[in-house]
Amino acid sequence: MLVEVWRSGFLESVHRGALVVLDAEGRPLVQAGNVTRPVLPRSSNKPVQALTYLAAGWEPRDDRDLAIAAASHNGEDGHRELAGELLATAGLGPDDLGCPPALPQHEDTRARWLVAGRAPERLAMNCSGKHAAMLAACVAAGWPTEGYLEREHPLQQSIEARLGEAAGEPVTAVVVDGCGAPQHALSLTGLARGVLSLVQSAVGTPERRVADAMRAHPWLVAGTGRDDTELMQGLAGLLVKGGADGVHVAALPGRGAVALKFDDGGDRGRLPALAAGLRWLGVPAEQLSRWLVTPVSGGDGVVGEVRAGAVLA
Repeated sequence: MLVEVWRSGFLESVHRGALVVLDAEGRPLVQAGNVTRPVLPRSSNKPVQALTYLAAGWEPRDDRDLAIAAASHNGEDGHRELAGELLATAGLGPDDLGCPPALPQHEDTRARWLVAGRAPERLAMNCSGKHAAMLAACVAAGWPTEGYLEREHPLQQSIEARLGEAAGEPVTAVVVDGCGAPQHALSLTGLARGVLSLVQSAVGTPERRVADAMRAHPWLVAGTGRDDTELMQGLAGLLVKGGADGVHVAALPGRGAVALKFDDGGDRGRLPALAAGLRWLGVPAEQLSRWLVTPVSGGDGVVGEVRAGAVLA
């Protein structure tokens, strides 16, 4: 079990899954569960995917464009505006996006939209930055924007190859993700290896450009109140990217990387497990104190906690 849920001294439940910790050379330090079984990293693949847009000839106006390209954003005003500007520089607009319309994930922004009767929009979808960058890459490479989400499209073929190369293993399955784009199955070890390669690369390389952009603009990567934003704001040098259904990956230059997946696809134990993995990389407990346990509420107080299981101690 990766994490335990305790309530008033009673073990209420456990959450099983797999977690791998790699050292700075990519060698395994800790393995819990089956870390070689293919999983769907979902949005945790976005940092490595962004390398493909640069390889296609896309030139971001600045590193903010590159950060939103690797984001799973809240749909806040600044997120939507930047994704829209990225499209406009490529001569495109929101109607060219292949991701579905959505309401903003940010609670206050969504509430304002609902009160105003505003309909869901494609730019508000959390993957709109990725889709905007995909389209901009197609324009830069001279590839058709029509059908850019088909697996056979040159862009998607390049993404599939790049993910396998960075992971050091072949993609084992390709399915359709929630945003409509292809999603690629890798092992947790391969996922960790790929993201580690970004932070370990030399300054000025495409890999380092992606890592530096995300770390320089953590609010663009997620948004107000989001775990990835706050982790990167709180831990210098950390690159972190969550994915749907219980996936998370993080990497620190000179130290290593952590990747995890919960079998039930839940989020409840993500942060304690991720923090426990970062402890294995030498991050002091005091720097991780707000993430090592998640409080369990009861009435007006705290009656328990979600914490890493003994296998991660």
